[in-house]
Amino acid sequence: MSLVLSVSNRKGGSGKTTTAVNLAAEWAARGQRTLLVDLDTQGHAGFGFDVVPGRGDPTVHALFEDPGFDLGRAVYETSYPNLFVAPANQMYEGVSAGTDRMLLARQLRHPRIATAFDVIVLDTPPAGDAILLNALVAADAVLIPIVPHALSSEGVKQLTRLLYRVATHLNRNLRLFGILPVMMNSRINLHRAVVDEVTTQFGRDRLMKAIRSDIQVAEAFAARKPVRAYAPRSRGALDYHLLVEDLAALWRWPGSSPVPPLLTSSAARGICQ
Repeated sequence: MSLVLSVSNRKGGSGKTTTAVNLAAEWAARGQRTLLVDLDTQGHAGFGFDVVPGRGDPTVHALFEDPGFDLGRAVYETSYPNLFVAPANQMYEGVSAGTDRMLLARQLRHPRIATAFDVIVLDTPPAGDAILLNALVAADAVLIPIVPHALSSEGVKQLTRLLYRVATHLNRNLRLFGILPVMMNSRINLHRAVVDEVTTQFGRDRLMKAIRSDIQVAEAFAARKPVRAYAPRSRGALDYHLLVEDLAALWRWPGSSPVPPLLTSSAARGICQ
């Protein structure tokens, strides 16, 4: 059974897409057949691998227009071994509140997708709409990236409240893998203060090792490449490599995890309520 990991934050500009792109690249480089699903209509995750659909080409958002759509039609190969992308439709205008919350879960758990991939990474929109809800219902686990600036912890609070509601009513096995500081510069007082605040509010065991600030991560994205391909010896490449090692330890194939579901974790209940 594949791992479905939702990379999510209710705030924009949190490093969510950059993290999703580089996680997918790292897993693929380890020989794991990896699918990156770009659910954010900005379409930046697909851009990160130079996968930009033309007018009329299938995208993942076709699923929300036609529930009978086969998601496999929207899966594109990249130039990297083991790495595939289901790109976004940048012209998509949104879904109604009544959209089936299980649409994405049914597609990702269907054998044609679930047996084809070892890891499925979901890059989600920041808005708390039906697409984000679909992602959380479909996910095994959630990773929350944050840029350490003012109000970062508020964005985490908003999302963890939603996670707990989803775990209570729609996805009882949902796990929170952790909170990931990105673009971190430990020499900046504000960055250290924000990380300390997040640690105090959510617990040290919820905090992942930070992705350090590195201009080459941004340069790689502009070049439509993951940082491991653009600058393999950079700080960013090393940090994302180590992050995947940590995440792999939290998920044991074929489908178990030492991280308890949110509903069985007293610590999680404390931060989500």
